[in-house]
Amino acid sequence: MQFKPRGTLMIQGATSDAGKSTLVAGLCRLARRSGVKVAPFKPQNMALNSAVTIDGGEIGRAQALQAIAAGVPARIDFNPVLLKPTTDRGAQVIIHGHAHANLDARAYHAYKRTAFDAVLASYARLRAEFDAVIVEGAGSPAEINLRDGDIANMGFAEHVDCPVVLVADIDRGGVFAHLVGTLACLSESERARVKGFVINRFRGDISLLKPGLDWLEAQTGKPVFGVLPYLHGLTLDAEDMLPGIAHSRSERAALKVIVPALPRISNHTDFDPLRAHPQVEFDYVRAGVAPPPADLIVLPGSKSVQRDLAWLRENGWDRAIERHLRYGGKVLGICGGMQMLGREIDDPDGVEGAAGRVDGLGLLDLYTVLTQSKQLENVSGRLMIDGTSAPVRGYEIHMGRTSGAALDRPFVALDTGRVDGAISDDGQIAATYLHGVFDTPEACAALLAWAGVQDAAPLDYSALREASLDRLADVFAGALDLDAVMAAFG
Repeated sequence: MQFKPRGTLMIQGATSDAGKSTLVAGLCRLARRSGVKVAPFKPQNMALNSAVTIDGGEIGRAQALQAIAAGVPARIDFNPVLLKPTTDRGAQVIIHGHAHANLDARAYHAYKRTAFDAVLASYARLRAEFDAVIVEGAGSPAEINLRDGDIANMGFAEHVDCPVVLVADIDRGGVFAHLVGTLACLSESERARVKGFVINRFRGDISLLKPGLDWLEAQTGKPVFGVLPYLHGLTLDAEDMLPGIAHSRSERAALKVIVPALPRISNHTDFDPLRAHPQVEFDYVRAGVAPPPADLIVLPGSKSVQRDLAWLRENGWDRAIERHLRYGGKVLGICGGMQMLGREIDDPDGVEGAAGRVDGLGLLDLYTVLTQSKQLENVSGRLMIDGTSAPVRGYEIHMGRTSGAALDRPFVALDTGRVDGAISDDGQIAATYLHGVFDTPEACAALLAWAGVQDAAPLDYSALREASLDRLADVFAGALDLDAVMAAFG
């Protein structure tokens, strides 16, 4: 059927990870199929996975995925406030795509009024341009301690007079308590704003769930718009959390790849193509676990390079990498991982914490100085590794400037005329500032061949993502009362 919403609808969650991002993405794809000009919107996001927008800013990865679902280029207005945690109590605050300051939780609470102005300005622009805006909340609206000055959930909905659908995850248990309890924590006007429920990740015979659905509707006076099944095998960019199952392997696996699960790992979506590749066995290695034997070690991006470098040493990765190289293994460093591979990281202005410099792993002749300004750019070019000229596309998000003799053997030649990254003289170590280097099929195949896979197969990650978005839309079309969802828009 046609799904042609007009106006605004906000998707809020009874818990974190209830399925808000996925529900917004699927609804955006359904609206796009029906010819609706639709925009995703998340007022405030907290995530270390981000993307570079067409207008030269930075937004959460989930909103970039939703933009793909909607068939529109990602732009800063889709996520006007992005918080990138640097410590347990502090975060870098991104406003309209650009870093504003590093603030602790109390300081950010005081700053929210200014941040809300940015939220409202972005929302006004989207409402003026698009037929429909589908808004994603953050966490749960029932977090009482965060209600004062809220700009992410009901605070936003109340200010712009926006209807809400509440989604809950039945797979984690307690779904009816989550929904009824959430309503109980809301004010009278906020409860009235909730137009209905969606239950996510259901497994089993739905007829056995019906008594519970009837009870829920009778208790709350609100309809259940649909029950979404648990969908296995989706290839969609994660908003932030590492995959629940760290290990992936197929019977055809020819290459073992490991990545340290850094406490402040950023843009781990870089590795989604490897996790999906039939010739790759992939593992995130957690704290306290000895790095296992592998063909390729990848050091990922980090929001706090010096702290995560210290974590690597505490967990024995420096010794493991040296041993790995002695036995002929390959190492790739991406963004913060590239900086760690160098000789020194200097943070003279305290960009990521206390000012000062630390020794890197010393495996490449590189020196990095962290700077207040952030490089944000979508780029394309050609790999320069093992004689290949495979095309590559990616994006840069980093606050460091790197120099050193190792850059004389670059990893990639960019179409702008710049070069990026480094390759060691023996070809065992490579480094780049580019995120997304495995996304391009030809680049993925070339890098796997460098790492040791004979006849590496190209994998088109973008095509897998598109197929997953279409699958979402197909399932949603059958599982949701789309007429009721359309009627809920306001």
